[in-house]
Amino acid sequence: MSAIRGELIRRAAGTGHDQFRALVVEDDLDFREGLAHLVAHEGFDVSQAGTLHEARAQLRERSHGVVFVDLALPDGSGFDLLGAGPNPQPDFVVITGTATVEAVDRALRHGAVDFLTKPVDLARLHAILTRLVRRMGRFGPMLGRSLPMQRVYDLISKIAPSQAGVLILGETGTGKELVAQTVHQMSRRTAGPFVAVNCGAISPSVIESELFGHERGSFTGAEHARKGYFEAAHGGTLLLDEITEMPVDLQVKLLRVIESGRLMRVGASEPVVVDVRVLAATNRDPERALRQGRLREDLYWRLNVFQIEVPPLRERGDDILMLAEHFLSEFNLREGTSKKWSERGLRKLAKYSWPGNVRELRNVVQRTAIIARDVVDDPGLPEDEAEQSPMEEGSALQIPVGTPLADVERRMILATLRMVRGDKPEAARRLGISLKTLYTRLNLYQATGRTGVGGQVEPPNPSSDG
Repeated sequence: MSAIRGELIRRAAGTGHDQFRALVVEDDLDFREGLAHLVAHEGFDVSQAGTLHEARAQLRERSHGVVFVDLALPDGSGFDLLGAGPNPQPDFVVITGTATVEAVDRALRHGAVDFLTKPVDLARLHAILTRLVRRMGRFGPMLGRSLPMQRVYDLISKIAPSQAGVLILGETGTGKELVAQTVHQMSRRTAGPFVAVNCGAISPSVIESELFGHERGSFTGAEHARKGYFEAAHGGTLLLDEITEMPVDLQVKLLRVIESGRLMRVGASEPVVVDVRVLAATNRDPERALRQGRLREDLYWRLNVFQIEVPPLRERGDDILMLAEHFLSEFNLREGTSKKWSERGLRKLAKYSWPGNVRELRNVVQRTAIIARDVVDDPGLPEDEAEQSPMEEGSALQIPVGTPLADVERRMILATLRMVRGDKPEAARRLGISLKTLYTRLNLYQATGRTGVGGQVEPPNPSSDG
């Protein structure tokens, strides 16, 4: 393990999740409270200080991600605070009444990352915080500082303002729905609804009605007219998760709705106009789905104007530690506890390959935090390196003669699931068993603590983040 990762582990184990905490140091009470309100509106937990003495006390008591400091304070210059904070150092933004070249140059030479002038330019403040937040590893509701995630953020920034279709690819549990939510939040449709539908979790017999709605009496049991997901998403964004699980005949109707903006409820005689931006996601290889006839080519090209590939957690480096700390902080806030990671626990997390990705990590953190006392020391991950390593196509599984058949079955199922990157329908197909049987086995393994897959194994609900 690198020295950098070791330092990150020590910091995560020894401090709270405070990188999104800001301190405003300003003696003018009205200005200070106004700036604090604006910074809080950007998603920071904000504290305030009116003097250098108060600021130093707050920095000693708790770490902060960013400090806004006025250059003229009652007990000295704001320059005296720069570089004087604890490790890790916060980012300093100086506040000045006049942005002279000399003052700005001096601030930057003292270690400030930027400056604000009075009165505050809201657009400039937003730009500064957006840049700082992204560097800290937050992008909208998404978390991660790694280079692969920075690339995802770049794509979202460029794609979101348009009305173009987006196909989101990634293994199960990587957070494809979160990517779609971020695209929606950064688009011009952000005031409208965001609706997510898991196509693989809806019975083929009712999926048309679920998507497009139905009229009263259109089929047995249709006692009332009902709007579908498209109408629910009117004016906003609709995510069709696991698009390759949608029946091929329905894909024709879907394409027509996307292109015309008009749909026909089941049993209706008049079309309904809808204004919806459609995003799609899948954990399958779309090119392979095309060859297998599971995805129509015309629909594929309509949805795939832009493509975002969400990296698996094992390729995100130290994001694992950041997410583990974040999930534990969420648990502490929800349960009223103050549990912390030990260095040993974080090292175990960093070494694991996470076949279930972010969803598995969240599940592991929650389960471990419930069991642990004050220090979270053992995340309960498999010790067998063979079970931790992702398998490639054509890999062999060595099983000693005399191994109980139940254990042989378990190891084969989990190994196959890792080989197909968590794609449960594909794993079931390769194993020659039904998808229901696969879910039954996985739930049994999780209940007995004998799964290397982790995360949610029961069939996902229609709003699963895939």
